[in-house]
Amino acid sequence: MLNRVILIGRLTADPELRYTNNGTAVASFTLAVDRMRSGQSGERQTDFINIVVWQKQAEIVAQYLQKGRLAAVDGRLQIRTYDKREGQKGRVAEVVAETVRFLDRGSDVAQSAGGFGGGSTPMNRPRPDRSSAPLYEDDPFADDSQTIDISEDDLPF
Repeated sequence: MLNRVILIGRLTADPELRYTNNGTAVASFTLAVDRMRSGQSGERQTDFINIVVWQKQAEIVAQYLQKGRLAAVDGRLQIRTYDKREGQKGRVAEVVAETVRFLDRGSDVAQSAGGFGGGSTPMNRPRPDRSSAPLYEDDPFADDSQTIDISEDDLPF
């Protein structure tokens, strides 16, 4: 049996980060995903899909993703039931993400994340305290304008 979902879309709002009673982080957001084909009126249709992310990845998503950012989600479809206030049973479909990839460079995120996503922070600068440093400070592509000195002998092709 197989339950695998892969989506690429834009966030409709900032992720919402919560913690369970035992301290496990959980983030949720909605991804707007365009359909491949247009509707009968010729307009492009969009699906709005609920995403749930757990643990450390939930904290990273909540810190670096915002409304409008492009993201790829790889996970599984989950249908769960809950009790409504009226005493009826409700059902909700959501994707439980195993991986979330950031696919674009947010302009304000790049600056607040200390070089994540294309900021101009040099890679080799000293880091004062690892615990308070941004997660992606050692991004090898943080300064795209920097030239790389590679000899022909180092290339595998």
